[in-house]
Amino acid sequence: MTDTVAGLMPVAEAQARLLADAPIVATEMLSIESAAGRWAARDIAALRTQPVNDLSAMDGYAIRFADLPGPFGVIGESAAGHGFDGQVGPGQAVRIFTGAAMPAGADTVMVQEEVRRDDARATLTGEGPASIGQNVRRQGLDFAQGATLIAKGDRLTPARIALAATAGHGSLQVNRRVRVAIVATGDELVAPGAPLVGAQLPESNGVMLAALLADLPVELINLGILPDRIEALTSAFAAIDADILVTTGGASVGDHDLVRPALIAAGGAIDFWRIALRPGKPMMAGTLGRAIVLGLPGNPVSAFVTAHLFLRPLIAAMGGAADPLPRSLQAILGAPLPANGPRQDYLRGRTEQGRVVPAAIQDSSMLLTLARSDCLIVRAPHAAPAQAGDSAEIHPFA
Repeated sequence: MTDTVAGLMPVAEAQARLLADAPIVATEMLSIESAAGRWAARDIAALRTQPVNDLSAMDGYAIRFADLPGPFGVIGESAAGHGFDGQVGPGQAVRIFTGAAMPAGADTVMVQEEVRRDDARATLTGEGPASIGQNVRRQGLDFAQGATLIAKGDRLTPARIALAATAGHGSLQVNRRVRVAIVATGDELVAPGAPLVGAQLPESNGVMLAALLADLPVELINLGILPDRIEALTSAFAAIDADILVTTGGASVGDHDLVRPALIAAGGAIDFWRIALRPGKPMMAGTLGRAIVLGLPGNPVSAFVTAHLFLRPLIAAMGGAADPLPRSLQAILGAPLPANGPRQDYLRGRTEQGRVVPAAIQDSSMLLTLARSDCLIVRAPHAAPAQAGDSAEIHPFA
């Protein structure tokens, strides 16, 4: 292990180590309507050619290019799903509509805006097609039967669902939902909306994480709030039936930080702990039976950042994603940044008028700053000062 700071694991190394041990969940066959948002468990090939025939790309008249400039005798009509069965001969045209099959003999379409129609006679009034095949979508323009359209590990986005349906699929092989158990720890915490007494705090991490994972194919198990008692934590951990156990709070080194000893007492093991990042240094990763355990900090901003960097990628990897890491883009800074320290920093920022502006105060306790941000600005360890107009790496929020 190569430390950025003594005793701390670099972010990229921690991500690689976590994902390398992530087992992919079992597959299942789902109807195409139910498969959206999952990852393809195998390559998806076209069962048909699209388009299956030459089609008109415009409303107009199907003709032989060699017969231009006409005039043309109109001998019939071709509409989508109702083609023209005859043959287009010299000097002839067929009225055709967008998406309709090109009639035999025709190779070009005159657009209707450039044609004057007098009963069965069509006369070109504009410049007309400049080349043979103009305004025609050739057979197989989109894809051919047998072509791989969606690769194993690709996310089944709305566009890919439409592609698979057009390719002839009514069901798809995908990876099942990942079961994620979430538990908050801390005697000071009460459920959101409950009356507060003294120094009690509303528990916000559970609802935040549920919202952060809402776009992923997960089955959430809310274990609520557990007290700072090792017996209660150990008992709850031992009863877990999930692919991932996520804890928030109790993962640091204080007398009431009991997640690590409770995990070990329940039969689990620690893989690594303490990451060279800010915010979120105390994050922990381990195993408990078949479950992977992520111990996130109790600070909600730190929990958000570590969930973005580790929990979401872990779910994606277990769900079969070919590329599970967060999406990274380059953006132009709208304000200067000071030199960075030895830990990788994730600054809360907001895009304004095409530039990304870091929040004025980066204190990790400030949820309002996080709520007003739409991205994280990544600052590498020991990064030099940056000026407005410089390029910066950002992670847009999902």
